[in-house]
Formats: sequence, structure tokens, C-alpha cells
Amino acid sequence: MRVNHPGGEAREDVYGTAPLVTGDAVVLDLRPAGFATRAAAIALDVILQLILLVALAVAATWIGTGVDMAATMAFATAAMVLVLVGYPTVFETVSRGRSLGKLALGLRVVGTDGSPVRFLQALARALAAVVEIWLTTGVIALLTSMINRDGRRVGDFIAGTMVVEERAGRRREEFIAMPPHLAAWAAGAELSRLTPETAASVRQYVLRYTELAEHTRHEMGLRLADAVAAQISPPPPPGTAPPHYLAAVLAERRRRHELNAWIDGAPGPPNGRS
Repeated sequence: MRVNHPGGEAREDVYGTAPLVTGDAVVLDLRPAGFATRAAAIALDVILQLILLVALAVAATWIGTGVDMAATMAFATAAMVLVLVGYPTVFETVSRGRSLGKLALGLRVVGTDGSPVRFLQALARALAAVVEIWLTTGVIALLTSMINRDGRRVGDFIAGTMVVEERAGRRREEFIAMPPHLAAWAAGAELSRLTPETAASVRQYVLRYTELAEHTRHEMGLRLADAVAAQISPPPPPGTAPPHYLAAVLAERRRRHELNAWIDGAPGPPNGRS
């Protein structure tokens, strides 16, 4: 499905659910990579780069036999730049944010707005890594990643990127329960005009509700409740809180889908999950 990101550009979401951008510009379905997972991915990339550096050093020594020292040093410098800067830049650009280490751990580099990483962003990350990872043995990257909630290092701040868990969208489907006091209302509601895009955005909001700041919960809840109210009828009972209203709509929608599947002969009785 297509979704609108900041700036009005529509992009295809990786996992088929609409990323929901909060008033704080947080894309809810992008889960920042955990510190341990990200450190392991960096370690794998560093090991690979060290192997390449050693191999190229051996090649430089072999080539240097009978060649003047200046040419040998030029080759060694070019090889170092190629490995330390070229490798991460090319891999992250071509693979849309995945180096070999990140690919192995299920991580991906994206823009802070959820967009695919671009060449200049990958280059900025790689150049910053020379200082914060290689020249300081990772101390700067470690400290920076520990003091911000998204685990971003200096290169991420310079490039406007973050590392996310690419496999998060493939996790077990999470359960959204029907608020008991809205079950009777939901059973009689007309939901056929509710679009998949709206339902996906509402689902992201309900599942991430406890992770949001209080003002964001309120602002986004009202906005989504208005969007849903324009597509379904009748309105909920007076005084219904937006989170309860939205959860009831999702739970009833899922119940009806499962009931229809069961009637059509799908295995297993309907269970009423959202």
C-alpha cells in the first residue's frame, strides 16, 4: 500500500502496513535497532573489513616488490579508503541500507522519515565511521549510541538516518482486544467503508499507544478517530475515548473477517482477534 511521508512524497511500505508519522515525526512501525544487535552487526562488518585490509596489505607487499615506495603507499591508501569508506557506502546504497553485517542481523539503515537511505547519506555515515569507529576504536560511536533513545551514532545525526529492525514487521501478529463496553455498539456498526489504509494506521496507533508521549496520544487519537468516523456509522456512544473507539473498530473488523473465512470453509473457528 502507498503511504504519505513528510514532504508529501508517497512511498511503498516494506511490510504492507502504513507507517504512521506522529506529530514528533516518529514513524511508528520502524523499531530502532537494539544496542546489542547493532553492536553485533558493526562487529561483523569490522571483521570483514579487517580481513579485506589484511588481504590488500599482502597484495600491496607483493606488488611493492620492485616498485618504488610512493606507488606502494598510493596503492595502500587507495585500498584503505576503498575498504573503510567504499564498502559501507556502496553496500548501503545498493542494498537500500543493508551492509553484510546488518543483513545477517536483520537490520537496515533508513532516513529518519522512513525513506530509503541515499548515496550521500551512506557516504556521510561511512566518513563519520572512520573517526568514531576506527580512529577511536568505537568509543565515540558507543557513547553516542548509549545516550539517545534511538541508538543513533554521530554518523546517523550527520546523515539524518537511523538503524531499524527490518524483521520487526514480520513478528507474530499482536492481539487487540474488544473493549467490553463497546462490543454491542461495534456489532451493529457499518464498517464496509473503512479503508485498509485507515485500518492499518489505526492499528499502528493502538499497538504503539503506550510508547507515545501523552500529547501525541491525544492529538493522534483525535485525528484518527475523526478519519474513522468519516468512514463508518453510527458514531460511538457519547464520551467514548478515541483509543477505545479505535480498538473496538479493529476488533470488530477482524471478528467479521474471521467469521466470513470460517463460513467459507477456512479451518478453525473464528476467535475474534483484531
